[in-house]
Amino acid sequence: MKLSVITTAYDMAREIPRTLRGLSRSYQHGAENLDYEVLVVDNASPVPLDPASWADVDVPARLIRLDEAPPSPVQGINLALSQAQGEIVCLMIDGAHLLTPGVFKFALAAYAAYPDAVVATRYFWMGPAEQNLSITQGYNKTVEDELLRSINWPEDGYRLYEVGVPLRAGSENITWMNRIFESNCLFMKRSLFEALGGLDERFELPGGGVVNIDIFKRAVDEPGVTAVQLVGEGSLHQLHGGTTTHVSSQQRDASIAGFMAQYR
Repeated sequence: MKLSVITTAYDMAREIPRTLRGLSRSYQHGAENLDYEVLVVDNASPVPLDPASWADVDVPARLIRLDEAPPSPVQGINLALSQAQGEIVCLMIDGAHLLTPGVFKFALAAYAAYPDAVVATRYFWMGPAEQNLSITQGYNKTVEDELLRSINWPEDGYRLYEVGVPLRAGSENITWMNRIFESNCLFMKRSLFEALGGLDERFELPGGGVVNIDIFKRAVDEPGVTAVQLVGEGSLHQLHGGTTTHVSSQQRDASIAGFMAQYR
């Protein structure tokens, strides 16, 4: 098998069917005959995810349900890694993201040029601003649903850029070429992911703390790895009850301070 996509969800009954549509054969360019799988880890959601909600989506998805799980998604991701069949793994640690349609095509093409590539997809927000700000200005799930209807998504996935903004993290000089420190759609060889020991299970805080940034750094720091960023493709964060996204900026900053203390 060529590719395994691993993603995790907690209380995302609204978001996951759309996420999977963005990973589907009919949406991702060149995926019609791609040998791939999508492993969706339901990290003990109070109401279990229902596969019937994406039965109309042509995506080879398999649900892994954890009835008891810690607040961190790390253990669930590592469980999925142990079951993954693909030569290449795409890690989407937050299951609430929508991809643009060329992500699979161009990420996999990178491996023809660089056999040991680690491929990062840039992070965007759905909505008019970073969601910690936009939710204080009336942005909510109903508004987001209307935005997607207004661009007729998923008819043309690149129209997502009309209703999203890039993650800036306080930086004013953001381009496709600089200042990427985190990706929610990160590709690496499964052998590399396993050699790194998967995700570090000491990241036990809700949402995993900065485990996503940690695995990105550790992967690109490995000897022989070529870091590749996809220019023109993106991963857009849907609004959900995220530990650092669906809260005020002050609450986010306090959480991040705790995350960084744990990282140190």
